[in-house]
Amino acid sequence: MSLISPPVVPAADRTERRFLAGPSSRRRELRFLWTVVREFLHGFRVLHFVGPCVTVFGSARVAEGSPYYQLARQLGAGLSRQGFTVLTGGGPGIMEAANRGARDAGGPSVGCNIVLPTEQHPNPYLDQWLACRHFFVRKVLLVKYSYAFVIMPGGLGTLDEFFEALLLIETKKILEFPIVVVGREYWQPLLALLASLEQHGMVAPADVQLLTYTDSVEEALAHIEQHAVVKFKLVEARRPRRRWWLGE
Repeated sequence: MSLISPPVVPAADRTERRFLAGPSSRRRELRFLWTVVREFLHGFRVLHFVGPCVTVFGSARVAEGSPYYQLARQLGAGLSRQGFTVLTGGGPGIMEAANRGARDAGGPSVGCNIVLPTEQHPNPYLDQWLACRHFFVRKVLLVKYSYAFVIMPGGLGTLDEFFEALLLIETKKILEFPIVVVGREYWQPLLALLASLEQHGMVAPADVQLLTYTDSVEEALAHIEQHAVVKFKLVEARRPRRRWWLGE
């Protein structure tokens, strides 16, 4: 009987796994904290100048020929024409499609990629991107600069990002930015789950009303226009000046 070799785990993943395994030495935990601070600082510097964003979440596994890919591409172009920077997780699939749409329309296209054991390469339609080692840093950056969130079909990562955004709005950690869920048939089980949670008193009716479900690019863009641009009185403004002494 032959033995199967264990997979090779990158150093970054070993570091995070050790941290999440429980208490460690003060020196090791301080060193880990410093890597997190550096990652946040780098993200803040890169994204400080990108302007108001709309973040598009969705699966990396969607092929170019998929109807969802085409929807995401059209949404990316529409968001750019509204004056937004299209922000995604920077990878392939839905993320690529949204960034590609922004490029089609001549608008800014930005990605926050993630370093994984099976490396996720940044898609070729990014004007600017950064790579995060930690999911929690990446999620903060994807939320921090956005005035709306678009949830395209996806898996566990998309669900994680969706509920993160919804929870932050529900608990008033961020303002009531619009959340547009695209793909009625795909997300029907999610709609049923949230209805069940509401029926059992686990979710307030007002929280469920934060969501808009649609299959229409025009409807999604109109909702974002009304509940982000108009509601928060977004106007074109001068971009922040870069400071050479900060390495910008």
